[in-house]
This record gives sequence, structure tokens and C-alpha cells, in this order.
Amino acid sequence: MKAKRIHACGIPKGDALEYAIVITKHLGQQGLSTKEIENILCDIAEEPNDFLDHKEFGTLAKVLVEDTTSFIPRKKPAPYQQWGKNLEATAVKQLQSACELPSAIAGALMPDAHTGYGLPIGGVLATENTVIPYAVGVDIACRMKMTILDMPVSYISGKKDKLKNVIEEETRFGMGASFGNTRRQHKVLDMDWSVSPVSSKNKDKAWAQLGSSGGGNHFVEFGSFTLYEEIDGVPPGDYMALLSHSGSRGVGASIANHYSKLAMTLHTDLPKHLKHLAWLDLDSAEGQEYWAAMQLMGKYAEANHACIHKAITKSLKTKVLLDIENHHNFAWKEQHFGKECIVHRKGATPAGKGILGLIPGSMATPGFLVRGLGNDIAMNSASHGAGRVMSRTQAKNSVSWHQARRFLKEQNVDLISGGLDEVPMAYKDIHEVMDAQKDLVEILGQFNPRIVKMADD
Repeated sequence: MKAKRIHACGIPKGDALEYAIVITKHLGQQGLSTKEIENILCDIAEEPNDFLDHKEFGTLAKVLVEDTTSFIPRKKPAPYQQWGKNLEATAVKQLQSACELPSAIAGALMPDAHTGYGLPIGGVLATENTVIPYAVGVDIACRMKMTILDMPVSYISGKKDKLKNVIEEETRFGMGASFGNTRRQHKVLDMDWSVSPVSSKNKDKAWAQLGSSGGGNHFVEFGSFTLYEEIDGVPPGDYMALLSHSGSRGVGASIANHYSKLAMTLHTDLPKHLKHLAWLDLDSAEGQEYWAAMQLMGKYAEANHACIHKAITKSLKTKVLLDIENHHNFAWKEQHFGKECIVHRKGATPAGKGILGLIPGSMATPGFLVRGLGNDIAMNSASHGAGRVMSRTQAKNSVSWHQARRFLKEQNVDLISGGLDEVPMAYKDIHEVMDAQKDLVEILGQFNPRIVKMADD
């Protein structure tokens, strides 16, 4: 047997692999088949304590027991389910790989799924007492927020220039975007930012960026919203609404990068296809530090949206009828399958029974207010949007601004700014995505974008 095949049985590189090679040769000389030898090695790798007193395998078992950092894959991957058809094969493979992790309990793939780093976008993974930075995502606590305004829908077309100016004046977009000397104020700045050396170091940067949005698919937009049933005293009907998508900005990215690298240094024995799924044990100091930093970024992302919506509604001198918001790119402690799980939702929306959430489409296609149905197989999750059907490079190479602007005009959307890689053609059909998750959420309302701002190219 080749070393690669022995390693696949769960035997880590180093002394253990050397001992296993000797054992393999010896067993082969005894007449055992390759399959029989593989089964023996897998048994030793999975339960080395059972072989400590074995005459032939004891030394290998002892090395495995002493090497507590060795990666031993599950004998049988954790179960997973997927929603939607024709999902990217690489995205499916990424979730399957995640289910090989020792702490994996179950996985789920949402209908907007596409390839990411480690866990796919639209991937949900439940683990036991471990948190995986790359399964949370680089933009920790990326978030949606919708404010229903006490203004008629006709105001959008009648005061278009005013609404554009308000967005331009009260928001900032793109990498490094900040408010400079006109910084926003929020109680999140009074929280303990010393929970991590990374958050402590970046607090001033976080303050400067508070109330801003990043690049890519982040947006702030006005649109018409149709509510289908009464919610918190707001009756069904048509309303003007403000919708935003933003996360934890530069400080969140710094935290994600720091702890992702730290996790990988703690698990150097991971095979290449699992490298970005390196984890932190929640019983460890590193795990507790990341968990606290992640929670802080959740509050910071929430504050970002609060500042955006407060500034815009104050400028318009309007009354707020209803606020709805939710995270994605986060990990939660939840009860599933009879035990406490760490549920990672990377580009997936919490959809517990009765929980309200927002699932946007694209810059020119509808978004939806939804109520979770509490599907435990999906670990109470749903998609976080339409999901990409083209990579950013593909979109730039295959779609022209002429095509995009024509589509935007047909949909009655006025784009203040945005990247070509974010045009609607780069995304899946949101209606098909919603249809694929009828057992995860029910639709309570539809948002149609009318005035949209994103970071430009």
C-alpha cells in the first residue's frame, strides 16, 4: 500500500505513518488483502485506545493516542441534506468535505449555494463544541435590515433626486470607506473591545467605519414593499421601505483572517481539501477569544445598520413603522438532534419557527420578508439571497453595462452606483430559489428595489 492510501485511513503523517507502513508490509506478507489491511488501520485510527496492549499494533496505537493534534477523519461522514437543483458540484463537494470533520454533526446546503472558502456560501454546518472561522465567513455577521417607512410608495418616483441625495450624503461604500471627522455615535463603542487583541487594535478604525458598507454585494436601497399580513400592528398593504446589506467591515475581516490562520496553525495535519475548515475548540482560550470577538462583531454589524437607517430616516423626517433584521455569516449555540450544537450559517438565514427574516434578490430583482418554519433537518435555516450563478470574473467578462442598464430600466430600477460583477445576470432566479425552500420559510411580503446604491467598480 502507498503512504497516501494509508494516510486516507486516518493515519497522520510523521511517526505514526512510518509505523503504519511497517505494519502494512508485515500484514501483506501474512497474506491479508489490501482491503483487510485498510480495515485494520481504520479501526486502529478510530479507537487507538483499544489497541494499546496489542502485540503488533500497540506501538502505533500509543503514537496515535499521544499525538492529540492528529487529524482522524470520521469513519462515516455526518449526514447532510440539500435544497434546490443543479447546485455547483464544487459547493456540494465542499459541504461533503465539511461533514468529514471529527466534530461534524450534520450539514445542510441552501438553494442559493455556491463555492466559497472552506464551507460553501449557503452552507450550514452543525458541530460539537468547535467553531470554524472560515465556516462563519470573512465578513462576520453580515446582516440585512429593512425599515418600513410612513411614506407613500409614490414618493419614490416623485422625489427620486431627493432620495438619491439622501443616500449619497448619509452612506459610505467600498473598501476603506469611513466617515472621517463626521463619525457616527453608537453604544456599541462602549462595549468591551479588549475581548481580542485584534478588536482592541482596530477599535478606532471600526469607529471611523461605523455606519458604512463594504464593496461587492453590499447595498442601501429604497423600494416598494408589499406586506401580505399584519405584523406588529402594521396592516397589509403597500409601503415605501429602506433595505440595507452590510457587515462588520474592516475589523470583522481582520478578526476572521487572524483566527482562520490561527486555527490552521493548530491543525497543520489537515488534508489539503480540509485546510480552510480548521477549527478552534470552544474549551480552549483561542476558541473562547474568537467566540467573544464574533459576538462583538454581531453587535457592531447591527450598529452599522442602525446608524445607516437612523441617519436616512432622520434626514427624511419620517416615522418608522417597522424594523426587521437578521444576521448571516455567524455561529449560534442551538439545540438540534437532542444535543447542543454550534450551528455555522455561512450565507444562510436563521429560520426558526416564527422567526422573521429577509432574503434579498439582486439590484433589480425582488427580495422577501419571510417567516421561518423551523425545519430541523435544515437546522432552522434558509437561503440568504438568490446566490451567484456567475463568478465575479465571469460576470465582468460575459455581461456588458449596456445589457445591464437595459434590464435595470425594464425593472424600473435607478442605479446610483454598482459593480458590473453585481448585475442581476450574475445571480440565480430568486423565484426559483424561493420555490425550492417552501418547507423552510413562508413569504410574508415582497420588496422591489427602485433606487439602489452599491460600491462602484
